[in-house]
Amino acid sequence: MIELASKEDIEKISLDLLKQSKSLDVFPTPVDRLIDFSELVVSNEVDLGVVEESFFSKTSQNVFDFMQKVRGFLDRREKIIYLDLAQSVNRQNFVKLHETGHGVLPWQKQTMEFLDDDDSLDPLTNEEFEAEANYFASITLFQQDRFDSEISKLPLSLETVTHLSKQFGASVHATFRRYVERSNKRCALLVLQNITPQGDKPNCEPRNYFHSEPFRHDFGNLQWKNNLGYKWLFVQDYYYGRRFKTNGEITLDTQNGKVEFNYHFFNNTYNAFVFFFPKGERIKSRTKFIISGA
Repeated sequence: MIELASKEDIEKISLDLLKQSKSLDVFPTPVDRLIDFSELVVSNEVDLGVVEESFFSKTSQNVFDFMQKVRGFLDRREKIIYLDLAQSVNRQNFVKLHETGHGVLPWQKQTMEFLDDDDSLDPLTNEEFEAEANYFASITLFQQDRFDSEISKLPLSLETVTHLSKQFGASVHATFRRYVERSNKRCALLVLQNITPQGDKPNCEPRNYFHSEPFRHDFGNLQWKNNLGYKWLFVQDYYYGRRFKTNGEITLDTQNGKVEFNYHFFNNTYNAFVFFFPKGERIKSRTKFIISGA
């Protein structure tokens, strides 16, 4: 959990960087310009996905403690950001800004190197420096209140999320989370992972769950089992390899009893996303989108 004072400091540093680098209101967010203005360099010669462990011998951290694959690495002394180049471009954008956060947040200077894996890059990490770097990356990539301004004009839908992902140059996962948490509508997002292969009994795991404040107020914080089986229609969607779905319906137990929801489903091959909202929620706007391959 980040203290309010820390959030305000991070927001100011992020806004100053966006303005001074002339990146505010430039779309997609010019991540490389922000990095260059921060006097950092991204290495295109070293790929953390294939590098030998001896590469990390110069660092003060013990890389053998990392059980997950390293996704990003800031060498503060050399002012170089290293990446796992197998990540999507939009995922790399978030990791770049996460590492930039380690570099520009002045109170983090006592740590000379930062190695970041899937755990430290998880939005729900409890490690303070990592949570601060994630917060910096998110508000910078989504340009402070510019994202909020955009969602206020667009319909409550999967199509809006994919549109905003392209507009800001962010991954669908990061965009979905920001979209739900900043929405003034009653909506929530369940992220699924590890679907069983076809031929086996359908089963998958919840990776993350997010909700808007209006959703929490009306329905509470929904609880999900560690394993979700075939009875869930969205698990069937995931199991059979469906890519898009915008007409799903589910009934969930809430603090107000059983409630019927509409859900939109999206599978980006890494995870599946179940975006849902109560029936009757106002979702339309003057803007319409068309997704191919639905």
